[in-house]
Amino acid sequence: MSVISLLTDFGDRDAFVGVMKGVIWRIAPQVQIADLTHWIEPQNVLHGALILGQAYRYFPQRSVHLSIVDPGVGTQRRAVAVRIGDFYFVAPDNGLLTIPLERAEKTGEPIHAVELNEPRFWLPEVSHSFHGRDIFAPCAAHLANGVPLDELGSHVESRDLLRVVIPRPRRTPTGWEAQVLMADVFGNLISNLTSEDLGDQKIRKVFIAGTSIERFTRTFGEAPSGSLITMFDSSGYLSVCVVNGNAQKQLNVRVGDPLEVVTE
Repeated sequence: MSVISLLTDFGDRDAFVGVMKGVIWRIAPQVQIADLTHWIEPQNVLHGALILGQAYRYFPQRSVHLSIVDPGVGTQRRAVAVRIGDFYFVAPDNGLLTIPLERAEKTGEPIHAVELNEPRFWLPEVSHSFHGRDIFAPCAAHLANGVPLDELGSHVESRDLLRVVIPRPRRTPTGWEAQVLMADVFGNLISNLTSEDLGDQKIRKVFIAGTSIERFTRTFGEAPSGSLITMFDSSGYLSVCVVNGNAQKQLNVRVGDPLEVVTE
């Protein structure tokens, strides 16, 4: 079974995603395509990197993760394909692959990267504004068909692949200073503080947008509807939530806003 996941900032109003799938299926009709998301904030590479970093490990080995958030399309930015551990990634070289790259460097997983500079694996005509269709999708399809990575282009040192700066939490005398990385569709505010950061520390309270939150739960069902809570989400990030509500709207918080975590 060959699997290609798709992550883009294209939305689903226009034909961009459907056309990319059509290109893939013309080259590799047997491939199963999984829509990871097409609702990355437009041109927000950090948002795309965070979502991809949360999701890629749940796919079968040798899956191809095709990720397009590409504000530099048509410029001199590189197009790359990278094998990281058991997975392949096809993306612009702009930081989208930061989390799998950093995770592999930490664990010692192998990384092998090439620049997609072999036009025989592209569509015959390449536009200046839709490389997702003309370069990335066909190269991902050829990978899924078993074309060796090295045939797609010239070698790139993994240390030369671009990274985005992911804000890190800061230790304080009373706990941690963190910030909101993103908000999900439910309005849950996802911070950059993880359960791994905390270790054995216990959360006493969280301050955000002038509000003190003292209720920390394991699940939404542990608190009444409408309660403001903190909890670790399914990816291990400390999140601020309203049970059956929307914390982002209730607190009027934006991505990048700070939160203070008091621990014991």
